[in-house]
Amino acid sequence: MIGLLTIIKTNWLAFTLFTLVVITFLSLWPLDELPSVPGTDKAHHIIAYAILVLPTALRKPNRWLLFALFFIAHGGAIELLQPYVNRYGEWLDMLANTAGVVCGFIIAEIVNFFFPVIPNRSR
Repeated sequence: MIGLLTIIKTNWLAFTLFTLVVITFLSLWPLDELPSVPGTDKAHHIIAYAILVLPTALRKPNRWLLFALFFIAHGGAIELLQPYVNRYGEWLDMLANTAGVVCGFIIAEIVNFFFPVIPNRSR
């Protein structure tokens, strides 16, 4: 577990950017109808944004709060853009995105409490 946390904290920016690109692509790809997958749409939003914020929250770089605000704003921007790509933007989706960011930070705080790994904070 400590080894995995060290990898995530060391490469937090790469993990975050990759997740951000995947979420953006999946959120803006035009669909005729949503695919049938287990769980609710809102649960998917919460999980996606919790995963998005988790590497940043684990590492807590300088200005980490700005990252959190950016993720929330990004989720809002996606919801505003979705009607232009044959998708549905919803305020409740933005609320779920925000809840995911908060949950991701809470999870990171719990993990950091029980597994305190401190990589070099030079980045």
